[in-house]
Amino acid sequence: MKKVLGFLLTPVFQLYMIALIIGFYPVQVIALKLFGEHARRRSVDLLNIMLLRGLWIMGARVRYLGLENLPKDRPVIVVANHQSMYDIPAIGWIFRDYYPKFIAKIELSKNMFSISYNLKHGQSALIDRANGSQSVREILKLGKLIEKNNYAACIFPEGTRSKDGQLKPFMSAGIQTLLRGAPSAVIVPFVISGHHKILKNGNFPLQFGEKVTYQILKPVEPCNYSSDEITGYLEKVIEEQLQ
Repeated sequence: MKKVLGFLLTPVFQLYMIALIIGFYPVQVIALKLFGEHARRRSVDLLNIMLLRGLWIMGARVRYLGLENLPKDRPVIVVANHQSMYDIPAIGWIFRDYYPKFIAKIELSKNMFSISYNLKHGQSALIDRANGSQSVREILKLGKLIEKNNYAACIFPEGTRSKDGQLKPFMSAGIQTLLRGAPSAVIVPFVISGHHKILKNGNFPLQFGEKVTYQILKPVEPCNYSSDEITGYLEKVIEEQLQ
């Protein structure tokens, strides 16, 4: 029965998601031009929660854990595992009070409607993976931005999505560069579980009725670890929760 529902509901889910991503593009533009950046931010918050609610179409049972671990009045570096594009609205919604910014491929800043517009106007770090010095400059600039405003920067240290849910080795350069720009930041490990199961068969059909969990672990003070230790520790605690 779940397989049949997957075939029947996947087109509905995909049309719903596409409609939101396209439809909220003019909403963001109008909000920014008429009412300013605060209004545009709120439109993105609404987009993120509506994208998350879309998982209900596929019968996903979503749990939020560890919300009490959110720090206050500090710049935040969100370090998360990466399973799918659905990770983005989850982080955007849960950390919305910190005006979260992402480290993203520069290619995502074009031709993706609401996603591209938010990346460009939301001051995310758009990096060219073929240009190491440009990437460092953008990430460092993002670190300084969150340091000044107590914002959140979100990074996926695996570098690419895990299709089977198994954690890939963490790369340390991005985290270390953010910490250079934001020395007072606290690191928040964020664990995403279940998105890879929805995509078990690729984009069609999606799996129906999977469990999805978003978990905020206890914040980590970078000053308690060396630059070499911190990435290994974050990888360890996230992998423990995934297992």
